[in-house]
Formats: sequence, structure tokens, C-alpha cells
Amino acid sequence: MLALTLLSSISHAERADREQPTRLEADQLSIDDANKISVFTGDVKLTQGTFSIRANKVVVTKIEGDFRRGVATGQPASFRQKLDGMNEYVEGYAERIEYNSNDTTVSLFGQGRIQRGGDEVSGDHIIYNSETGVFQATGNGTPNEPGKGRVHAVIQPEDKPTKPTINKSTSAKSTPAKEGR
Repeated sequence: MLALTLLSSISHAERADREQPTRLEADQLSIDDANKISVFTGDVKLTQGTFSIRANKVVVTKIEGDFRRGVATGQPASFRQKLDGMNEYVEGYAERIEYNSNDTTVSLFGQGRIQRGGDEVSGDHIIYNSETGVFQATGNGTPNEPGKGRVHAVIQPEDKPTKPTINKSTSAKSTPAKEGR
């Protein structure tokens, strides 16, 4: 398994999201109160603060207390979340996305891809922990198919402080002093 921290600085998901209500929109809804399962189908939009999921179908299971598990499927399903204290988002796409509110992980299955800024990770299975900002990605490659099912990553170089430059065309030229004899 390849574990990547895509950034040099730790970045977390927007912490206030957990305190926000969860809102869902869909074409259809089926609720099974006895088993604590809700099924939303047709252009589903789930939001909680800055966290959002879009999918063809979302199944939400309430386990205990406020703990929820959501499974979103689509072609692809997607999620997006603002990073805490930054004007930057992490976004992910996959055939299936599972969200666990207890440990704040988002798991992507089937052609998974996560992006943050110019950084990107893709693989068959990706786990993103929104508390730590750590991505774990695995491929499902086989030895007989080199390059297929492998994990891919693009990590941008860190911004380096810029050094002041001297414009040579305007720099003072030294001229020898004339001797008056």
C-alpha cells in the first residue's frame, strides 16, 4: 500500500462541518426506520457544511448516536470538502464512495481519483482521512499486465521563497575616474 501525504503542511477538513446539519436532495427516498437505513436515488446531493457528495444513489445507515455510514454510487460519484482555514478544497471521484462519520474517512472504490490543488492520486482503492489529510492508495494490478491497476500520483513542487533579482540593464556601471593632469 502506498501512503502519501500530499502536502508538506498538515491540512485538515473544515472542522465546523461536523457541527452542521446533513441535508439531502434526491428524486426518490425510501426510509426503513426499523433498520435505520435511508436510500436516496436519482441525482442525489448530500451536504454537511462544506462537505458534499453527488451520486446516482446514496444509502445512509445510522449505526448508533450520530455515527453514520454512507455509500454513494455513480458514474462517477464525487465528493468535495473545504480544508480548514484555507480557501482550498479536496475533491474525489469514483464508482463507489463510502463515508464514515465516526472516523471521518472517505473511501473511493473503482477508478478512484483525489485532487487537492495541483496534486492528484488515482488508484483502484483510495482512503482519505479528513482529520489527518493523509491519502492511502492501492491498485489492483497483476504481474502479467504491467502498468494496469497501478497507483498514480502527481505531486507539485513546494512553493519556494523567491530571491530578489537584480536587473542588470539598470545596475550602475562603474567607469574609471579620469585623471586630470
